[in-house]
Amino acid sequence: MLKKIISIIILFNVLSHCGFTPLYSNRANVNFSISSMQFEGDRTINNLLRSNLNQYKNDDYDKKFEITVVSNYEKNILSKDKAANTTSYELSLNSTFEIRYNGKKNKNLVFSEKKIMDKISDNFEEKKNETIHKENFASSVYSKLLTELSILNDI
Repeated sequence: MLKKIISIIILFNVLSHCGFTPLYSNRANVNFSISSMQFEGDRTINNLLRSNLNQYKNDDYDKKFEITVVSNYEKNILSKDKAANTTSYELSLNSTFEIRYNGKKNKNLVFSEKKIMDKISDNFEEKKNETIHKENFASSVYSKLLTELSILNDI
């Protein structure tokens, strides 16, 4: 019995210390900055993107990007029941990023996110659910943008 307990403790210890670290948890690996940002489109998503990207506004690095963001968020009715009441929505986000380096246009990026959301009878809960989806969209687009900026930085 004692050997079984010791082996479980050792197995748990080995598995819990597997060495996983998030890719962008340490900003020390990033050697670029964002000198200016311009936003157009959905204010909620743009504010979420701006708050995430502000941590890269730093004058310490030589490589500085200028970013223009245009985000288009739509909530479309996907289906209705027999009484013409909405039963589900399609939430979609199209974000276009224009990235400039040294005043020259380097790259245009377009990221799209879609999600189907069922209608909820409580409007407050539905709005809260939609806000959560917007936050998830912004987080996903931010991660994709950061990956592209890291790739551009290495070129």
